[in-house]
Amino acid sequence: MNKKALRALLRERRALIAPESHGFQRPTGQGRRAPGLSQHQVDQLLHRTLGTYHRLESGSYPSPPTDLLRDVARLFGLNEQEWVLLCRYALLQDPPGPLYDSSGKEVPGIWQEAVNGMRHMAYVTDASWDLLAWNREFVELFPSGRPPGNTMRWMLLEPEARVVLKDWRNSWAPLVMPQLRAALASRPDDDTLRQIEKEVLSDPVSAALYEAGGAAVHPDGDERPLLHPHRGSGWATMCAAQPLTTPGARLMILVFHHGVRNTHPRMPALQAK
Repeated sequence: MNKKALRALLRERRALIAPESHGFQRPTGQGRRAPGLSQHQVDQLLHRTLGTYHRLESGSYPSPPTDLLRDVARLFGLNEQEWVLLCRYALLQDPPGPLYDSSGKEVPGIWQEAVNGMRHMAYVTDASWDLLAWNREFVELFPSGRPPGNTMRWMLLEPEARVVLKDWRNSWAPLVMPQLRAALASRPDDDTLRQIEKEVLSDPVSAALYEAGGAAVHPDGDERPLLHPHRGSGWATMCAAQPLTTPGARLMILVFHHGVRNTHPRMPALQAK
């Protein structure tokens, strides 16, 4: 726990909340004059035992539960980046999931221009794998000439995907299925992800692969076989990144090499000089 940073963050945000906005009256006589909610008022609003919030803000609450941190963060109106800081200061780890259900659903519009400037296949999806931005090279991957609305649903369920994604059963599905399960673990109320899971479980082939489990969380650096409709058979090396303001969103760049895999050896890792 980083007590000093935790105390500074919480004090600053608590001071911004007018007690009157929550039905409290500011004392007019002698007594407390500090701005914002009092620590006892925070306890009252969160329906916690008096003294709970004081222990958190003072740093005397070892390993506070994430539900307390989440309640405090929402009361104080923290954004997703501040939520990450709160968990790092209080628990020395990143949060188990986003602060708000609506988070991860949009990215700044400049990402479309950024993707357009890439020469490799590139696209951006939100936390539910709904497609937000893509370039012309990515569109060429689809025989229909139309990119899917949701890339996770396409990869796991569309017949077209099982042709384009060569060796789908062994090289793609076992690595994509765990990503769906991991996403649901952090966003259990996501209607889109739940619907995809329902469709996967209703498909006998997909259901067996989904139930088999797996430990893949992201595809960054993976090399997988691909049958490109225009460029033929080859391998795609995947580069994955995340727009930092949008938890769960991802930028995917697919670097395609035509031909046999071993003619394109893996490049050495980049290191600072």
